[in-house]
Amino acid sequence: MTTYDLIDAFDVTPRLRLLRFPVGQAYLWRDDAGLTLIDAGAPGAGLPIADAVRAWGHAPEDVRRIVLTHFHEDHVGGAAEFARLSGAEVYAHRLDAPFVRGEAPGPPPVYEDWERPLHAQALAQLPAPLPEPDLPSVVRELEDDDTLDFGDGARIVGSPGHTDGSIAVHLPRHGVLFTGDAIAASPVDGQIILGVLNLDRKRAVASFARLAALPSEVACFGHGDPLTEGAGTALREAAAMYRPG
Repeated sequence: MTTYDLIDAFDVTPRLRLLRFPVGQAYLWRDDAGLTLIDAGAPGAGLPIADAVRAWGHAPEDVRRIVLTHFHEDHVGGAAEFARLSGAEVYAHRLDAPFVRGEAPGPPPVYEDWERPLHAQALAQLPAPLPEPDLPSVVRELEDDDTLDFGDGARIVGSPGHTDGSIAVHLPRHGVLFTGDAIAASPVDGQIILGVLNLDRKRAVASFARLAALPSEVACFGHGDPLTEGAGTALREAAAMYRPG
């Protein structure tokens, strides 16, 4: 299988490490009982993720679960490979899980004109040739407001719009929010923006507002540098720039 390179890895907090790929990124969260992987990169990312886990002082088997924020290939592509390496369970929202398992093709985004060249540029940075899909056959399905056993109670927050089954993961006890692609940080100036390539922009704007209202100090995006302090205030200020509808 073609390898999808890990280009950077660094600690956001002592418990939280970012793994950055040519397109998109993943996060490792550390509890005393083990690790959780949030998103899994593009196809070919499984081995680089395993190497990153080892570089953080852990074995791949220490990763208990892989939580996928949505079905797009730059977030789920390495999930099956890394699940085989680690034994971790794969989780996704009920509405996106069939696409993660490959039971049906996921719906494409509704492009705004300026997004087409952006998407083409991102696709050009994926592994070439793109490996055949390596899909997890078993995906545990999540619902809005489910709680998972990490981060002292990880709450699943439905954030539809980017995809119907997009989720965020909120760790209230730690003030950490993983937004998936519902929110992004611009690679140009770090400005907090609505995620691009959405299926339903109106719902995406509403989800941005919902996530911004959560108490958070650290915000981890699917694309762009995380906010390491004052995230809630910054997200609310950014969300106010977008009008519903």
